[in-house]
Amino acid sequence: MDPTQTKSSVDNAAEERERLVSTLPMREGFWKPYVLYRGFWVSPQVAKSVMLLQDEFKPRADDIILAACPKSGTTWLKALAFTLVNRSRHAVAGDADGHPLLTNSPHDLVPFIEKPDRELYPVAELEALASPRLLATHMPFTLLPASISAVGCRVVYISREPKDVLVSLWHYLNSVSKDYFIKLEKAFELFSEGGSYFGPVWDHYLGYWKQSIAEPDRVLFLKYEEMMANPVKHVKTLAEFLGVPFTVDEVDARAVEQVVDLCSFQKLKNLPVNSSGTSNLAGWMPMEKSSYFRNGTVGDWANHLTQEMAHKLDGIVQEKLKGSGLAF
Repeated sequence: MDPTQTKSSVDNAAEERERLVSTLPMREGFWKPYVLYRGFWVSPQVAKSVMLLQDEFKPRADDIILAACPKSGTTWLKALAFTLVNRSRHAVAGDADGHPLLTNSPHDLVPFIEKPDRELYPVAELEALASPRLLATHMPFTLLPASISAVGCRVVYISREPKDVLVSLWHYLNSVSKDYFIKLEKAFELFSEGGSYFGPVWDHYLGYWKQSIAEPDRVLFLKYEEMMANPVKHVKTLAEFLGVPFTVDEVDARAVEQVVDLCSFQKLKNLPVNSSGTSNLAGWMPMEKSSYFRNGTVGDWANHLTQEMAHKLDGIVQEKLKGSGLAF
């Protein structure tokens, strides 16, 4: 809460958010009903958190925003960005045994903007973070607080082949709570209709894709599959964009490869800090930390989707992205 706000004004703002959410279109979603907020399907609580952020989030010009549609490589991107930005303080080679990434989840090192529930956990908590801040979000570009663009924050977006996103999301949803289960066929139906969390996924992609074309120095658009195929190349690109390029000496000493190794999916997955215990990122539902590290491979969709399902989703995505220059 802004210290200049009175309890009465805060309560009035909360009531207005509640009223606005009650007027939004609603549909069946994963876990609970979703509302359509400015073109994207989210839970009513997330819609209220996003509304609150529009008014209360205070960006800094040197903030770095890591964005992704859910289940598109967020955890990996957090690990890479944190390691790159902080490598002058936390060595990757030599005494890397003391690196924060080995004893902290990437989600603890790079917090989300919109969660935990910002009506319960004040946005002001982010003010305590030292600059430059690394922050993450699942919000589409058009839902980001306008102030982020106004002050010129850099944004890194990672996308992923939609069929793999669907399969990863389905597995994730069925692993986080023993009280919830959704069949793949139902998940496919919701996803194909655009009804996934922060969906439609194609519109999520297009928002950041178009902005990366309009502002290439401020918005970097990455593809998970391309990064997995050539991580060294893309980690160099990421470092340059973040303003911490590798020196010639670092390249010669194989520092890029060391970053890639430290942040590799398998290494992160096997760390005790990521393989045991729970995390409560949303603020209302503790989840097993291992649920963030299942497979990470490219093309896993082929082990789960029928050819008919794959063909249908490919057709939908191709139609939605047609003419944009973006393809999967």
